[in-house]
Amino acid sequence: MTQALTLARPYARAAFALAREAGRTAEWSQALAFAAQVAAHPQAHALLGHPQLGEADAVGLLASDTADEAFKRFLALLADNGRLVLLPEIAGLYEEMRAEADRVVKAKVTAASELPASELESIRAALRKRFGREVEISTAVDASLLGGAVIDTGDVVIDGSLKGKLARLQTSLAQ
Repeated sequence: MTQALTLARPYARAAFALAREAGRTAEWSQALAFAAQVAAHPQAHALLGHPQLGEADAVGLLASDTADEAFKRFLALLADNGRLVLLPEIAGLYEEMRAEADRVVKAKVTAASELPASELESIRAALRKRFGREVEISTAVDASLLGGAVIDTGDVVIDGSLKGKLARLQTSLAQ
């Protein structure tokens, strides 16, 4: 995984630079997400590594109908360098760069049950205050948390779940 990220980083930087220069970061984000989703599919992944897959065929498989010519040339470059299998990593790094440029923090809130909108809004406000940036929240439900929530922003994880509190209590009692 680390090697894949290392190989993907220069391509993600180049993609972001091209998209930002053209003023099409959102469109490239969608196009990369589509291509990464296709590339991550097991059958497509095996096909992308095949030496007889032509550059035009690879671009046709991975480019959405709305993709611009610059994006198709980017895919052709990846195909030419044998890096199409890195598309999921490239897309992830691209999204990180886009969020940084847009000054947005992406947070995943996992709770024991579905949280009401007012609760999510108060979490968003607290995170906005903490990070000094806009916050995009995605949610998930994990009944094993028992109660509370876990907030993951990538670099910072705030575990306010009952499961986490019980684990910390158990650790402190064991010492």
